[in-house]
Amino acid sequence: MRKPFFISILCLFICQLGCVPPVEEKITDININSKDPFFRVIYDLQDRQQLDSLYTFFNHADPTYRYLAATAFGSIRKAEAIDSLEKLLQDEVPEVRAAAAYALGQIGDARAETLLIKAFERTDTAGVYRKANRAILEAVGKCGNPDNLKMLATISTYQPKDTALLEGQAWGIYRYALRNIIAPEGTERMLYLSANTAYPESVRFIAANYLSRAQQLQLDSVLVEPLNEVIRTEANPNIRMALAIALGKARTDTALQTLLNLYEKESDYRVKCNILRALGNYNYERTQTLAMNALRDPQLHVATRAAQFFLENGIAEDATLYWRMAKDSLPWQVQLELYAATLRHLPPTVESYRSTINNELRRRFAQATSPYHKAATLRALGEWGWNFRFIQREGFAAEHPAVRTASVETLANLCRKGTYGRFFGSSTVVAKEISIYFRQAIDSGDPAMIAIAAEALRIPERNFKSHLDSLDFLDKALAKLSLPREIETYKELRETIDFLRGKPNNAVQLDFNHPIDWQTFDALGPEPKATIRTKRGDITLRLLPDIAPGSVVNFVRLAKEGFYENKNFHRVVANFVAQGGCPRGDGFGSLDYSIRSELPQVYYDREGYVGMASAGNHTECTQFFITHAPAPHLDGNYTIFARVTQGMDVVHQIRPGDVIEKVLIQ
Repeated sequence: MRKPFFISILCLFICQLGCVPPVEEKITDININSKDPFFRVIYDLQDRQQLDSLYTFFNHADPTYRYLAATAFGSIRKAEAIDSLEKLLQDEVPEVRAAAAYALGQIGDARAETLLIKAFERTDTAGVYRKANRAILEAVGKCGNPDNLKMLATISTYQPKDTALLEGQAWGIYRYALRNIIAPEGTERMLYLSANTAYPESVRFIAANYLSRAQQLQLDSVLVEPLNEVIRTEANPNIRMALAIALGKARTDTALQTLLNLYEKESDYRVKCNILRALGNYNYERTQTLAMNALRDPQLHVATRAAQFFLENGIAEDATLYWRMAKDSLPWQVQLELYAATLRHLPPTVESYRSTINNELRRRFAQATSPYHKAATLRALGEWGWNFRFIQREGFAAEHPAVRTASVETLANLCRKGTYGRFFGSSTVVAKEISIYFRQAIDSGDPAMIAIAAEALRIPERNFKSHLDSLDFLDKALAKLSLPREIETYKELRETIDFLRGKPNNAVQLDFNHPIDWQTFDALGPEPKATIRTKRGDITLRLLPDIAPGSVVNFVRLAKEGFYENKNFHRVVANFVAQGGCPRGDGFGSLDYSIRSELPQVYYDREGYVGMASAGNHTECTQFFITHAPAPHLDGNYTIFARVTQGMDVVHQIRPGDVIEKVLIQ
């Protein structure tokens, strides 16, 4: 219905290019106005991924349009735009250069690296292009080769006052780490930045998150020593959270004592969660007492994290102790983690207890009234491999999708574990039986069961292909799937079919199918808000239509239509996110449309950001999550469309299964 209007606006723009007389004074300011028709044209072009039409805005006299068009490619992420974006790296307006650099980093193609390095203004002593230089350094981290990581990390001329350049350097090193590219020089630089309080807090935050997130770090005991002092006096909990994980990687006696002392005086539950995670790297005898005491922490996330400590790090000698603790008056989430720890670590010397433990869990499954309680019980049972028949029998037949999904997930996880051989040895009989269960899951027509079972059939150690007489059932299941509703399932099943037939997998791309509703957009106030009502209290959101108009109007329409009423928060990960809005209640639900990812240069750099859940770029629909803490590893991959302004205390209390009573739009 809006197509004629869209075309007329675009034609008007083209006429402007040829008809507007030259002006004496150039426009140099970026002035984003969401009521501007060209703002909407650019977002519509981004939504439709019409690259050639977006390129025309690269020549516009108004830098705002050049900026918006360049930013659009940070969401589109197509390598064919690299050559066109190169020109904007030399734009006279620094913000436009920064937008082009960001887009090139988002594309992630190695061909952009040389262009970015060439565009860096090395002689910008006045700092005119500091925003662009910052964006370039970060973008190199998303597409650069390991040699340039070393060059980036060894820049030592930036002073504490050079905030933008320091942020760019730190983000660049961090983005390399997210691609599993690390270098000793990068780690040394990040240790120095995080421990030196003379540097800006924003820079130290990035550096600390690098130390927390980077895999397989080798931390020099001398270089890491300053962190012990810094974390004791650090006022910013976002930095303390990250440094706690870093000290876990240090594995020194001093770092351990620092963590133990810090826990006793720590008031932020999120830091406590991270300390419990970090303690898993140390001697069990020296850390178990703290974890035991934490099981009774009134904050559920801390208590659950403490139970997970025993699941991940427990010992055979204490297995029956975990069992006794699981019978205490603790929340069921904590109890089931302890049951899981018991089954995982129970030694053969007390094998006679196993039958009793399994029977207790099976009774809990039968008596649980919450599907999320039942799902967690199945996962606990999965720690003993020979429960696989019970898990299949009870889980596959369950009424609630969350229980069915958990049953297939538990079987799949069993097949991935190194303990699979401990249970079943080299027997092909069990593998054959489990392959039949996975086929039943795929034949069920349930999209979650299909997706999880299809992925499990690709587990190389199990060689499930040898137990399948034919792959025709996979083709039939694929043909029955509905796009875009079941895109996540379609992608997994398509990849499995290609894998089992020895063919290269081609990424599945959804066609544009859901335009931005600008009429709903126009009805929003200047600072639109939403309230998520729950039994634990209200959560107030400030919506961000200027950076994610499509996602905001989608959320608003769903809320006004009552879609979110009585939907669950189906996924809660301690000190990470609370996720809801799934029509199935298990994370695999959607509607008959998808919206585009909207990924401008914004950051998950504090708690309370609201993002769109997705199964890959441009697959979003109804599900959203709220962050408990900063999550910079999500930057540039998950749309931010709102942030919490009131009710973060409620967010921190949300438990799996909690109901969204209503979403109100103000």
